[in-house]
Amino acid sequence: MVIKNALAYTENGFIKKDIFTSMDRISDTPDHSSEIIDAEGLFAIPGLIDIHFHGCVGYDFCDGTQEAIRAIADYEARWGVTSIAPATMTLGYDELAKIFTNAASYENSHGAELVGINMEGPYLSHAKKGAQNADFLMHPSVEHFRTMQKLSGGLIKMVAVAPEEPGAMEFIKAVKDEVVVSVAHTTADYDIAAEAFRNGAKNVTHLYNAMPPFSHRNPGVIGAAFDAEHVKVELICDGVHIAPSVIRATFKMFGDDRIILVSDSMRATGLQDGEYTLGGQKVIVSGNKATLEDGTLAGSTTNLMACMIKAVSMGIPLESAIKCASANPARQLGIYDEYGSLSPGKYADIVLLNPDLSINKVIIKGKIFR
Repeated sequence: MVIKNALAYTENGFIKKDIFTSMDRISDTPDHSSEIIDAEGLFAIPGLIDIHFHGCVGYDFCDGTQEAIRAIADYEARWGVTSIAPATMTLGYDELAKIFTNAASYENSHGAELVGINMEGPYLSHAKKGAQNADFLMHPSVEHFRTMQKLSGGLIKMVAVAPEEPGAMEFIKAVKDEVVVSVAHTTADYDIAAEAFRNGAKNVTHLYNAMPPFSHRNPGVIGAAFDAEHVKVELICDGVHIAPSVIRATFKMFGDDRIILVSDSMRATGLQDGEYTLGGQKVIVSGNKATLEDGTLAGSTTNLMACMIKAVSMGIPLESAIKCASANPARQLGIYDEYGSLSPGKYADIVLLNPDLSINKVIIKGKIFR
């Protein structure tokens, strides 16, 4: 395939160039037998990578079925999200075992590629559980985690931990070289969070949400993450979870090297208002807002492409938003050698955007998907 005259995203900004693919990879040279796409006036960006979301179009990753993963993968791909690491919820042992075992047997044959799993729960704080089910919360357990990791076939790439919970620091030190540890759903103050980052945690789950606020005398997790330069932070840019001015301020604080845009979408995404479930709990969806019956936010109803575009509408440069939705998540998952940019040798996961940022084409592994 030859994509001609595209405004191609690079680490140095957009450059007008031709993009070549050979088989499923981006190539240095054209394959003259390939089809030609005239991308004059179009942006060419890497396929997006969502490392924190739960479901869409009526399905949830925690349904634990092949059908659910396929439906989720197809929907995400249609919206330019070509690689996914869906998140679990706080559930019981048997249910989690079923979910991870199901994922291990999934074959990436169509749609977005399953590149990992985000294990969000059950090692979380009761006080900051958010939409997680308190009945299944437990203290961090290396044995429990490694059992689930084995069942998943090694797919768990990120695990959420509230560092103030008993055994959390020991857990972080034990698994930090096996998985990305993310501080999440926590009451931790600055000192505890800073200790967690020193011990090897290197991610913060949906910054600002389900944690103490950032204040001038009590900077908490947010201040500790800022001071720990190896830590990346997730932002949900759906227009509901975080105010636009805070999004802009966060980009000023952390810079676009350390921010990962995520959707945190749940099964109502792509569907109408109504009643749905998340982690076995009733969720009410109205407009772009999903809440438990007590009003607690319960994920979003927006996909990552829409979140990226929303960030741009809030004043974030397009180049920065793309980086935070492609290269940064790829680096955090340890897959940047094959995903997350348009460099030769990487998978040919390419999204062509119209000037208004609507999707023109989605190319996955060198083949037009949409």
